[in-house]
Amino acid sequence: MNRKLKKLLLNWKVLLLIIFVAGSIATLAVRPLTYGIDIAGGVALIAQTERPVDSSTMEIVTDSLQERLNTFGLREVQIQAQGNDIVVVKVANVTSTEEANSLKKVIESQGVFYMEFNGVIFGTGKDITYVGVYQVKSDNSWAVPFRISKEAAEKFAELAKGKPGWPVDMFLDPPADSLLVVPRSIYDLMNSTAFNANAPEAPYLIERIESAFNTTTVVYANQSAEELKRLANGKQIVLAGVGAELVDELKAMNVSVRYIPKQSGVTDEEFIKKVLGLYGPYSLGAELAQGEPQTDVQITGHASNRFQAEQEARTVYTVLKSGSLPVKLKVIGMEFISPKLGESFKTQALYAGIAALMAVLLIVYLHYRSWKIAIPVASTSLSEVIIILGIAALIKWNLDLPSIAGIIAAIGTGVDQQIVITDELLSGDKSTKITRRSSTLKRIGRAFFIIFASAATTIAAMSLLLVYFVGTLKGFAVTTIIGVVIGTLITRPAYAEIAKYLVGEK
Repeated sequence: MNRKLKKLLLNWKVLLLIIFVAGSIATLAVRPLTYGIDIAGGVALIAQTERPVDSSTMEIVTDSLQERLNTFGLREVQIQAQGNDIVVVKVANVTSTEEANSLKKVIESQGVFYMEFNGVIFGTGKDITYVGVYQVKSDNSWAVPFRISKEAAEKFAELAKGKPGWPVDMFLDPPADSLLVVPRSIYDLMNSTAFNANAPEAPYLIERIESAFNTTTVVYANQSAEELKRLANGKQIVLAGVGAELVDELKAMNVSVRYIPKQSGVTDEEFIKKVLGLYGPYSLGAELAQGEPQTDVQITGHASNRFQAEQEARTVYTVLKSGSLPVKLKVIGMEFISPKLGESFKTQALYAGIAALMAVLLIVYLHYRSWKIAIPVASTSLSEVIIILGIAALIKWNLDLPSIAGIIAAIGTGVDQQIVITDELLSGDKSTKITRRSSTLKRIGRAFFIIFASAATTIAAMSLLLVYFVGTLKGFAVTTIIGVVIGTLITRPAYAEIAKYLVGEK
């Protein structure tokens, strides 16, 4: 290895490129890529509003659904409004009818939000007038500030006076007017101080939901369908983890019934919260127990680690923000999108990528008549693709067709800019070593002025897409921005050093 080549490989710009490529390959090996609905498949649900609405109301509907269906960004959710009464919801990686039906229920539910204290509902989603940004402190405590209406504040102040530490419950779509049938362990937990925050003297959860929602809880003791119907006395029956075999029998008796299975690994406390749509209970602060109405309040909590604190705070924030939908939705169509197209597309994309790389290699060679220029240009483009995919895997970005188009656009821009660098280095006076080095720096400076200006305009344009547009355009914008940033900060500077070694300083 000659001295100049060794110096090139130890150049910090080239080393940075090598580190990013190696890190991206390692990331892709540990965390595979995830794909969007047009590649991985999923389900599309078409919902219609109960009446035509204006654009601002439709925006509230789509935003609330987005928050409710994709609270933690675990899967791709695309929500698009069409006209003044149609909402199309597409969710990736949903392949079972049961999962699709659960999404249908969420969409059709208005998501009514309740605030309850001592068995009395003192506010609903309509009473929340503002939700502030949640905060997580260094000790893993968190707070979500929000504002309630004057009427709700006055009612809460009257209920809470002299009761510091008592539980404040929040519910989203609780099973109101229901007979809740649960196992003995669940019943005993609900009928204990487990959900009483810091006030063992407060009514138990089982009493609070009975008073607030007319929800009666009973222990499942192998009752027959007839017995449960008699106990329900016209109420909906909710079978929570028990009596699955009774569902069809009760439906045949024209009884409204809902079965909620208890998944393995879910604790009794987690299951109760899921069944009731319960968030909390949250302990009433001393300042709120003085009987003075306060419209600006906050919900606080504490977790064992920062990640859990972030999750808890974000959950509460989302529940408060989504509240209740301003108009009821009915799902009028459901269509599964097959992943077979995606499987063939991934293979075709691989072949197309290889063909594109070979085309770049050949065209650059024909332009310069030099393999030592063509190979670095193609290799740099390949490294850029690897880094973009590595970052996509790291942030769990779902790659869809527009995202892949964004990668192609970024790579196309990259090849253009590498040619700009190469052409600048190949031009100019080469009479003396000092003049040549000075001239090389000036030409590289001119090339990077063009590159930075192009990157700035591209990022500005893509940022507008990211902020003001929804749906698939965001995927295109994100991958394009990632590609441009990687190219400007990592691959172009590294290529410039390689090009100087090959053609600029012989």
